[in-house]
Amino acid sequence: MNKPFNASKATTSSDKSAPHSSVSSAPAHLPDSMISSVDLLPIDKRLILFTRHSLRERSDGQGFASYQLPLTPKGRVLARSWGRWLAGNLPYSMDVDSISSPIGRCIDTAQLMQEGAGLQRSITHESLLVEPGSLVTEPELANQVFKEIGVLNFINRFLQGNLAGTKNVYQGGLDILSLFYQNQPQQGHLMLAVSHDTLLSAFLGVMLDREEINWDDWPKMMEGSFLWFDDKPFRETNAYFVWRGKVYTRSIKTLIDRYESSSDQGSKLILPPEVKWT
Repeated sequence: MNKPFNASKATTSSDKSAPHSSVSSAPAHLPDSMISSVDLLPIDKRLILFTRHSLRERSDGQGFASYQLPLTPKGRVLARSWGRWLAGNLPYSMDVDSISSPIGRCIDTAQLMQEGAGLQRSITHESLLVEPGSLVTEPELANQVFKEIGVLNFINRFLQGNLAGTKNVYQGGLDILSLFYQNQPQQGHLMLAVSHDTLLSAFLGVMLDREEINWDDWPKMMEGSFLWFDDKPFRETNAYFVWRGKVYTRSIKTLIDRYESSSDQGSKLILPPEVKWT
């Protein structure tokens, strides 16, 4: 990959930001970055919050988190209070269906955030928001490597295109972007997309053009990135995303061009059709 691109705030007149965070204090245990990110959100977009699940029970001594681990009581309170805060402080409606990893703690996070917002909407289980999915293609091979080198090295080798049993790095990012593009809510609405730290860290690595991340970059529980697109066909659009108090822009065409020019292409990209909203 090339060097990271610079952070750039959206500059079009329709992307004006409004102060959101002064209305009420942030929920306890919410990562600080989320409120600094909220302050940078544009007005009246088709907004998506791609987030890690809320606080879960501790993993084993080697850091491997079983998919069976549930949210803690504090995690359940946090998810509900974060949903309530977003609904009460943003000029966006959360009255839309959510998408989630099919793992219990992610589904519970989405449901509790909806409850906090005073809603009860459908939650679609998306295979691209869990593994195998957006990164892994051969679980038996990839799982063995994961256990040998640990999660951080696993993600870095994925970002470097040096990990057997996984997708091309650009395909992994484009698959997630395609999923979000096809599931955009109506204008002025916020949709939840709940997943895991590994997928969020890999996605952000691709979007930030990073070949290596460290533990300081790792998404905390209930930490996420706000994202939106231009209203253009997928190949022509830009993806805008807010991460830890900065707004970034990523050209979809650039990602597709890099995928098509790479030597380790996997299966052919299946790009979404143009989306029309009624």
